[in-house]
Amino acid sequence: MRIVAAILAALLLMTPAAAQVVSPSEMLRSSVSNFIRPQTKAFALRTAELSKAMYILCENGNLGGAREAFASAASAYARVEFLRIGPLMEANRAERILFFPDRKGIGLRQIQQLLAEKELAATTVPALQGKSVAVQGLGALEVVLFGTGSETITTSDGAFRCAYGAAIAKNLEEMASEIAASWAAPEGIATRLAQPDAAYADYRTTTESLEAVVGLVSHGIENIRDTRINPVIANADRQANSKQALFWRSGLTMAMLEANVEGLRALVELSSVVTDPALLAEITSAFDRAETAISEVTLPIDQAVADPEQAGALADLVAATQDLQRLIGEDLSATLGLSVGFSSLDGD
Repeated sequence: MRIVAAILAALLLMTPAAAQVVSPSEMLRSSVSNFIRPQTKAFALRTAELSKAMYILCENGNLGGAREAFASAASAYARVEFLRIGPLMEANRAERILFFPDRKGIGLRQIQQLLAEKELAATTVPALQGKSVAVQGLGALEVVLFGTGSETITTSDGAFRCAYGAAIAKNLEEMASEIAASWAAPEGIATRLAQPDAAYADYRTTTESLEAVVGLVSHGIENIRDTRINPVIANADRQANSKQALFWRSGLTMAMLEANVEGLRALVELSSVVTDPALLAEITSAFDRAETAISEVTLPIDQAVADPEQAGALADLVAATQDLQRLIGEDLSATLGLSVGFSSLDGD
């Protein structure tokens, strides 16, 4: 991740001079070619490795390898989960890949019931795809690999649990492959987004395409703040609640946030969509503050929210995301003549 950050930083230093001549069409092509296609392909590769690791776990009992593969696949998804257009939004893939938040624990109860009843149909991908989205994706696999009873997964008593986990991983591999293939298709959404045309139903003008790209970033920032951080930290009305954190069982809460911010920053920088040097400096500073805040949270999330210094870092992260949403959703949109400064979570 540090190498990626260094490369992005180097690219950023090159950006002000180059950005002056980048046309909207080039921004769109760069968004697709330099970020969306390679990152969706990376997600597909990591889920294929996860599927293989789950097979090995069930055959040879390598729980550590499966857990590492889960972390890699989850982080790869965190870098692209804000691309909520096209293939990710088709066939309920976004919810099937990661059902979150689940504030009432409905999904968890479904997973626990499935594990208790040992329904054999859940060990095949076609049958699994017909079940609730809550039992199909990364959240369910985290419970399988890290939840109560996961220590049995390498024993005969855990055979069903392992087979169910392997089916989840294969289901994730299939969905990730479909997403990558859709973005790679020469006549698919990538072409429509990068080369808008009045004949298309989705992207008819360059302005519509740019609004979509900038809106993805703005709403992605809003989403991680309002669903991943604010429900977890304390405020004037309630105490901290670490059980509301994504992947608290596996200890991947902050790794997911780090990957979320990496993905959002990479799309902004690699697309060269920010052409104003002063605005670019402000956005860069806000991303830097977000990444610094994340790096300062080193304790498990249940301890971090109770530690004054690390809770302060989480509050700094909230402030940085607020600044980023304003800078990108409002200021950047204004410089590009766009209209994306609204709240997707408010249903506007």
